[in-house]
Order: sequence, then structure tokens, then C-alpha cells
Amino acid sequence: MSFLEKGYHQTGVRDIAKRAGVSLGNLYNHFSGKHAVLAEIAALEREELQPFLSYLRNDVAPLEVLEGFVRNYLIHLSAPENVILSLEIASEAVRKPDIAKMFLENQNALLDALASLLTRGVKEGCFRSLPDTRGAASLILDAMEGKALRATLQTDKTTIGHAELWDFIKNAVTNPPD
Repeated sequence: MSFLEKGYHQTGVRDIAKRAGVSLGNLYNHFSGKHAVLAEIAALEREELQPFLSYLRNDVAPLEVLEGFVRNYLIHLSAPENVILSLEIASEAVRKPDIAKMFLENQNALLDALASLLTRGVKEGCFRSLPDTRGAASLILDAMEGKALRATLQTDKTTIGHAELWDFIKNAVTNPPD
């Protein structure tokens, strides 16, 4: 995708059409411009999140669900193309409230599902008492997104690895052993 190669602001509608293998007129038949293409990417992101949302809602033991989610979502986040696109989107979202709204809706759906899992884990006694499960969910996602970004930028592997991040999250939400 052109946004990945050139960045959002350096990509023109002609670049998008060429990359998609369609005429400029055909692209305009489907999209009013590159802003509309970015809106479509938000819709596609929502579809990409569906398996993660479903996984967070399954009835398996909360700790097992959380571990699987952290592992799989971190793999997804760490794909270089996802990191680059996330940065491009965040940059444009700061300037365009409608873009921010679309991507925040996706983020909120993920936060809500993760917070529900944490709440269930607290109620079932496998997670420590968390006074604000949505806040805890937000911190977990922030840690994962930060890890994905640093892992992409870092050439040496001195940053916390995936296993270490899981251990940190697990220790933050579970009850200490007796």
C-alpha cells in the first residue's frame, strides 16, 4: 500500500490508483479521495479486530484467554506494516477528528472486551482486585503497542521480549502466590 511506502501525506490519489491497478476514474467511483481510503482502512481494521474481540469473549479460563490474547495480538501489532500504518493513522488522526473517531471506536471495542475479561477474572478470583478494569485494560494495550513499536525500531534485541511482557502483565493482574 502506498501509505506504507510513502506515508499518508506523500501519497497522492494517483499513487493509490496505480498501486491498486485501477484507473484514477475508477478509484474516484468508489472513493472521494485518500481521506475516504483511510476511512475504509478503519473499517478494515475493525474486521481485523473481530477475531481478537471474539477470543476475549470466550468462556475459557480468564488467565488462559489473556495469555493467548497477549501473544496473538502482540504478533499482530508487531508486524512492521501494522506499526507503520498505525503511526500514519495516529498522525492523521491528530489532525482530523473524524479519522480519530473511527479508529478510537475500534480501540474502544478492544478496550471494552479486554476490560470485560479482566472483570470476569476478578469475579472468578483468578485476577487480583482491579478497581478500574478499563484502566488496567488500557495500560495492557499501551504496553503491547509500545512493545510492538520498540521491537520494530530496535535493531538489537535488548528490549523486553514477548515472554517478558507476558510475565509482567500476568504478575500485574494475578493474585500473588501464597
